[in-house]
Amino acid sequence: MAKKKVEEISLKNRYSDAELLEFKELISGKLKSAKDEFNKMQKSLQNPNENGDGNTSNQYLTLDDGASTFEKENLNQLAARQKKFIDSLESAMVRIENKTYGICRVTGKLIPKERLKAVPHATLSMEAKLNQYK
Repeated sequence: MAKKKVEEISLKNRYSDAELLEFKELISGKLKSAKDEFNKMQKSLQNPNENGDGNTSNQYLTLDDGASTFEKENLNQLAARQKKFIDSLESAMVRIENKTYGICRVTGKLIPKERLKAVPHATLSMEAKLNQYK
């Protein structure tokens, strides 16, 4: 039974419009939450003292500055990763519109639905991804 399903997938050269719509809805939800999270990070970076206490004594200022700098750098890294994730999801939406979504860019085969549901912005099948590290 599983072999027949694999054969059916390999015979298909793209996902149907109904399947693409299903992926579009999944990605739209992930995109909305990713953008919300990114916006929160941006606001946090723009207002670094929002959660701070204005009554901090001078003896803790140096430690506080170091912790604040570390936190800001960490938040910048998280924001950069989130932006990259958003860009990847938006690229996936373009591939859906072009009806090329779910096609491995290395092998040209369809990426299994299970992989796309777990990693909706994937452009490589597991076969191609594993060969990347050889």
